[in-house]
Amino acid sequence: MILNLDPNFRPFSGQKEIEFKSFTFSGGEPHIKINPGFDVSKKITITHRLNSFNDLGLLCLAVDALRRMDVKVIDLFIPYFPAARQDRVMIKGEPLSVKVYADVINAMKLNKVFVFDAHSEVTPALVDNCEVIPNHTFIAAVIKKIGNDVKLISPDGGALKKIYKVSEFLGGVDVVECSKSRDVKTGRLSGFKVYEDNLNGMDCLIVDDICDGGGTFIGLAQELENKNAGKLYLAVSHGIFNKGFEELGSLFTKIFTTNSFKDFDGEPVEVIKFLL
Repeated sequence: MILNLDPNFRPFSGQKEIEFKSFTFSGGEPHIKINPGFDVSKKITITHRLNSFNDLGLLCLAVDALRRMDVKVIDLFIPYFPAARQDRVMIKGEPLSVKVYADVINAMKLNKVFVFDAHSEVTPALVDNCEVIPNHTFIAAVIKKIGNDVKLISPDGGALKKIYKVSEFLGGVDVVECSKSRDVKTGRLSGFKVYEDNLNGMDCLIVDDICDGGGTFIGLAQELENKNAGKLYLAVSHGIFNKGFEELGSLFTKIFTTNSFKDFDGEPVEVIKFLL
């Protein structure tokens, strides 16, 4: 049985949904009331998109309510793991944010925690009973839409391990390695490099886990064009796009993402929705 805490996010099909009501008190506290009309002896899977501490708070309250109803086995599916990018303390005074979220989730003593395309190996190392769903089928769906005659572009060293696994899953699609520099104090990006002399008009698909402001992909697109790339495509597992699509849309023929972080209505991005 499924408890979908975000009513707009229903990644599992063919399973009975548990009914509930949630609201926020005037003091700002989230609250939930779960309908008791279900078999508490069965495993319950909670799904949610954690985009704020209130989302995390609602999850904590839901787990507590289920425990008080004597539910023993609870799984959790949170495709986007919050603060996964803050998996290192770069300068003194910063928190290790991913561990803060992991500690809260670990305190719930869940049976399994499923995460989609984790940013790094730090998240599954910190989260108890964590299973990472790779981006393989997502990228396969993208390739089916744009065609097989394409090169996979790794935006930086951190993405290399994952993109070679994607290439293997797809039967050996060519990979082009790239790099960039980031100022840890300001976050400013520079020094984009593509480690191939001439792309000879080949179409290129940049694959990454997260697009926030898009600076990485804007800088990389310009460098790929300098190396004689053909059509440029972008596929990101978790689309935040806080600066919109104006500049990205001018550089990429098509942008793909999933509904792991939020829904998109009317934006120039193609969403491949979860259906597990």
